[in-house]
Parts: sequence; C-alpha cells; structure tokens
Amino acid sequence: MAIVVVGGHSKNVGKTSVVAGLIAAMPEMRWTAIKVSVSGHGICSGENCDCVNAAHTVAVTEEKVASTETDSGRFLAAGAARSFWVRTRAEDLAEAMPWIRRELEQAENAVIESNSVLEFLQPDIYLSVIDPAVEDFKDSAQRFLECADAVLMPEDATLASQMELAKGTAVLPMRPPVYVTRETVEFVRKRLKF
Repeated sequence: MAIVVVGGHSKNVGKTSVVAGLIAAMPEMRWTAIKVSVSGHGICSGENCDCVNAAHTVAVTEEKVASTETDSGRFLAAGAARSFWVRTRAEDLAEAMPWIRRELEQAENAVIESNSVLEFLQPDIYLSVIDPAVEDFKDSAQRFLECADAVLMPEDATLASQMELAKGTAVLPMRPPVYVTRETVEFVRKRLKF
C-alpha cells in the first residue's frame, strides 16, 4: 500500500486539484482520498458550524456524491474508491489519527491532503504545492517543506529566496488548469515503483 500526502503553503494554491489530478491519472491505484482540515474557526464549506467543539474534537464525513461542489466530492469525481473529509482543531489532530490509521489499513492506496498529518505518519511521498504569488505561508507548510520529495509550482514561478528546499528535492511544474503534469505522474510512479 502506498501513501501520498499532498500539502501546500496556503489556501487556494492547488492542493485539491493536485490530489484530484493524481487520482485521475492513476486510476489503477484505487485511491482512498482523505482531506484533513485543521482549524478551529467554526466554518465548514463557507458556512458557520459547530462540527468540532470541546465535546466533539473530530468530525469525519464520508463523501457519497461525486461532485465539484466539495473537495471530497471532487476526489470521487476524479475516480477515488472512497473519499473522506476530516475536520479537527490543530491541537486535536492526534485524536483523529486512530480513525485515519484504520482507514489506511483498509485502503489499497491512499492520498491525503494535509500538511499537519506529517506529524503523525511517514508517507511514501510528500508533495508540497507552492504558489509564490500567494504570500500567506502556513506554519505547518514551512515546518515540513524540507521533508518534501517534490515541490509543485506554477511553471513560470520562481521560489522566493526564503524558501529553502532540501538538496535533491524535485521541482515539478503545474500548468493550471492542469495541476498534475506528465512529469508529476512519472515522478510519483517512479517513487512508488508502479
């Protein structure tokens, strides 16, 4: 079983598009897709919610509808075998891990959209999505950037001088609306030996 984690430095940089692109490009993997939202802001899909609170520190939704309306729906639409959305506060992510590990044990292969999950598991591949045009840089993305096997970024972009990559980290192009290029698929296949 392979585990691929896709993280990114901010919102709206293409993480979900990369996950969906990998799922679509490698249907033989029969991916279980998991989106982990770590927050505490009380907002789900743009609406006020109370799904995560002191009494319920983790909320999990299994997506059943392949749709472009939700990220987890996009994963199903791309061809995922199963798709989940996990919501928790940053300080409660450890409480979500037993559930995540159980799903990983049942999955043929898994792709997880998250930076913070790297605190608790070692994936086969970690891809970090970066768009230097977006200034906000999540602490979790900065913390794990040196662990990235590859960085995906818009083809015409250059890394900011403060972004240091570990030696040997691949830099792969994104060409929106194509977020997963042939180069990225080949990189993932080679790393996973498929």
